[in-house]
Amino acid sequence: MAAANVSPGNAVTLYSDGNHTFDAMIALIDGARTSVSLESYIYKSDGVGHRFADALAAAASRGVRTRLLTDWVGALGTPRSFWRTLRQRGVEVRVFNRPGFRRWLGVVPRDHRKLLVVDNAAGFTGGIGIGDEWQRGLLRKRRQAWRDTCVRIVGPAAHDMDSAFDVMWSRAVGERPPRSERKLKPMTRGTELNPADSVPCLVGIVQGEPWRLRVGRSLHLQAAAAQRSIWLASAYFVPSFAEVDALSGAARDGVDVRLLVPSKYDHPWIHQLTRTFYRRLLRNGVRIWEWGGEMMHAKTTVVDGRWIRVGSTDFNPLGVAINFELDAMIEDATVGAAAERMFEHDLARSREIHHT
Repeated sequence: MAAANVSPGNAVTLYSDGNHTFDAMIALIDGARTSVSLESYIYKSDGVGHRFADALAAAASRGVRTRLLTDWVGALGTPRSFWRTLRQRGVEVRVFNRPGFRRWLGVVPRDHRKLLVVDNAAGFTGGIGIGDEWQRGLLRKRRQAWRDTCVRIVGPAAHDMDSAFDVMWSRAVGERPPRSERKLKPMTRGTELNPADSVPCLVGIVQGEPWRLRVGRSLHLQAAAAQRSIWLASAYFVPSFAEVDALSGAARDGVDVRLLVPSKYDHPWIHQLTRTFYRRLLRNGVRIWEWGGEMMHAKTTVVDGRWIRVGSTDFNPLGVAINFELDAMIEDATVGAAAERMFEHDLARSREIHHT
């Protein structure tokens, strides 16, 4: 349903802190031998941005093919001289969907993905962009690092991540995939794999594309199949009626449905939109928490402690239906247990909403 190839034999590690995630990503780049592919909706020319720029340039100087893809809107404020210097240092740089006289004037869709792949063998994806806010926040007073989640994947799924990068790299200069590849494939690799007799972890890389609704369909399937729990974190939660029905229906069936959203937003008006869905969700048994820190930016789902989604997709029209996104779907009980512990730790630092 999500048009994702599935592969066994992947090593998966969850990251919940910007500092530790950045350290691990830089270490991966520093060890690159053949290729580095970095795709980030947000790329700023601040301390974190310069740290990554130095690592990318160092890789390029070693003869590693180094590519950086960012989005025009996400990189607003980053001066052209920053990109020019990177190119002079040997890094290939492309910016996705600059404004112009074409469909939607270049306003949408956006490349909202966050992806790093090295040597076609290991990669990161999740919600963390390249910017200081994931280290020290944005508020003038009582700054706190943004809460986010990423996942490191080592194994055959990294090849699917690299292929996903190649598709967007071509799109950034106006090249479209062949018509046969743009259609929703009726069969995908690995769908017959059984976690009971497959080498862990099973991983599928879901490429969200305009009007494909792949992550939304995945939520509907998981909500129908869930037997014990659905725990969902979404930074910008403005769901469709179908997604509200999926969560509400699971809760009415006795599934433990929990939703974690921010209490403070970098776009404050979104809070009011999110709260319009609280009453219906609460009435149907969905439990809701608001994060107590500066900004909860994660996009994750844990279902029955064994299905895990970590990626860039928020449950809102832009994320599910319009932008280009990327999510890792993981099926593994050990990773699921770690994801549940991370979620419970977050809830302990949040406030439960009982009524509106």
